[in-house]
Amino acid sequence: MSPDSLLQQPLFGIALSVVCYSLALALYRKWSWLHPLFITSGLIIVFLLSANIPYEAYRKGGDMLVFFLGPATVALGIPLYKNARRIRSSLPSILGGITAGSVSALILSAAFVWSLGGSQELMVTMMPKSVTSPIALEISRQAGGIPELTAVLTVLTGLIGSMFGPGLLRLCGVHDDIALGTAIGTAAHGIGTARIIRDSELQGSVSGFAMGAAAIITSILFIPLYGLFR
Repeated sequence: MSPDSLLQQPLFGIALSVVCYSLALALYRKWSWLHPLFITSGLIIVFLLSANIPYEAYRKGGDMLVFFLGPATVALGIPLYKNARRIRSSLPSILGGITAGSVSALILSAAFVWSLGGSQELMVTMMPKSVTSPIALEISRQAGGIPELTAVLTVLTGLIGSMFGPGLLRLCGVHDDIALGTAIGTAAHGIGTARIIRDSELQGSVSGFAMGAAAIITSILFIPLYGLFR
């Protein structure tokens, strides 16, 4: 099989992703603050650019991996079920934190773009960046934003939140598992949830709940809050 024909196979994108992720895990063991997804993305980008390989060649295999994000997200329901009683007992405070975080994320994003003189299209694109990618992309698409740019901003938000969020919260004196899970799930969606569930199953379960609730709250409040800046 020639190199050109190999690049046209989905196996290329899958193999490249697996190899880069394996290297990322090795680096993560040395520098635990670095999220493996951040390292993996960087390695893939560098390899494609240095080898002059078009993104479309990688995407054929990459899309197959994206398909499994759905089942992986559903799997977060297992720790959520196991800790349902703890979450139920603190439900009012959790929902209050999620609502405050969701509203803050929408308003601050819109205010940032508005203060710099950005367009309405850019504002719509950036506002839903703190919720999980499928919801963020659909909000952006329906409201007239740029879904592709929303996807980039959403992933970056999740990566930054997962890498620096837990440490920053603890530095500010937040040590409670439920409070940490609520904050990370609201601000850093699935990427942040996948990060903190390694530290605490309770944190991960609360974060998974916060991720889903934040997506619902953001979808409902997006239009009225966007209207404040029109």
